Amino acid sequence: MKQFAQKTLFSAVTGLIIALGVVGCSDEKAKPATAAVAAHNPFDHSHDTEVTDVQKHKFEHDFAAQCVQREIKHSADKEADKQRYSEPCMCIAKFLMKDLTAEEAKKFISEHKNAQSLVIKYENAAYHCLQQNAQPKGPNFSRKVQAD
Repeated sequence: MKQFAQKTLFSAVTGLIIALGVVGCSDEKAKPATAAVAAHNPFDHSHDTEVTDVQKHKFEHDFAAQCVQREIKHSADKEADKQRYSEPCMCIAKFLMKDLTAEEAKKFISEHKNAQSLVIKYENAAYHCLQQNAQPKGPNFSRKVQAD
């Protein structure tokens, strides 16, 4: 029984020392590290350099032209398809311009590359612009008698 009490006392004293050691650590060392992490958030584009109107205008027309060229690449009637695709491609370019970052504009305009974020935004913009067209009326599955 005496041995059990000694082991319990030893465990309690050891636990107390560890607890005081952990609690006694200074928070001052941790604060600069967390401040540095909070200062750099790769998903926060609010501190990006502003995209100029000239860059936006160039991006809009270059992107729309690239979109049309991509769509008519394997077309049989290139002139008719060019007219047909110009409006949706311009809509996509304008939709992308709303959320365009300086880095995306630079990569597209000067380096002729598409940033991965631009590819993701393109899919969203294409869905948005192509859904604006009037959809055909779907079948009516109700059992109501319709007046002719």
